[in-house]
Amino acid sequence: MHTFTGGLSSALFRPARAFVLASAAVVALAGSHASAAAAEPAVAHGASLNTLVQARSWLNGKPTRDALRGKVVLVDVFTFDCINCKNVTPNLRSLRRNTPHDLAIIGIHSPETSYERDHDQVVQHLARLGVTWPVAIDNDFALWHAYSVDAWPTQLIFDRRGKLRKVVVGDSQDAAVDATVDALLREPA
Repeated sequence: MHTFTGGLSSALFRPARAFVLASAAVVALAGSHASAAAAEPAVAHGASLNTLVQARSWLNGKPTRDALRGKVVLVDVFTFDCINCKNVTPNLRSLRRNTPHDLAIIGIHSPETSYERDHDQVVQHLARLGVTWPVAIDNDFALWHAYSVDAWPTQLIFDRRGKLRKVVVGDSQDAAVDATVDALLREPA
């Protein structure tokens, strides 16, 4: 997982990160019985796909609300030069290939560096990654903030009715993403 630092040196975050990791270890050792739902990252209350489809700048086409209606929608918040984000992409390509009619995949490219803000670089890197699904360009972090994202990659999974059902932060969680998508695809529209 790659956390947004707002351009501040990562050295400033090391003590805080160590504290957070130590605190997490204490909670785990204490045998916390918090539910999985309570452990999920916070997302803006009432997060909906309407916010996403209103984005102004798109690559690979712009999805419409009508085109998404009745589909499970996986929204991948990423930046093209993040290695963790690159690790998620092969599973997204597989999901798209295996469920082309019932699943919509949409990217939100929220850049970490000025290099990643360059339109031509985004186009070239999406092609190299094999990203052919629609990608909203979020240079001003409007979508990032609207969905309360705080790390790359973050995947938001919406059910067929457009309700946010799962948030997955970080890479190496393909099994959790796949299980959620499969479960939602089995639900009636």
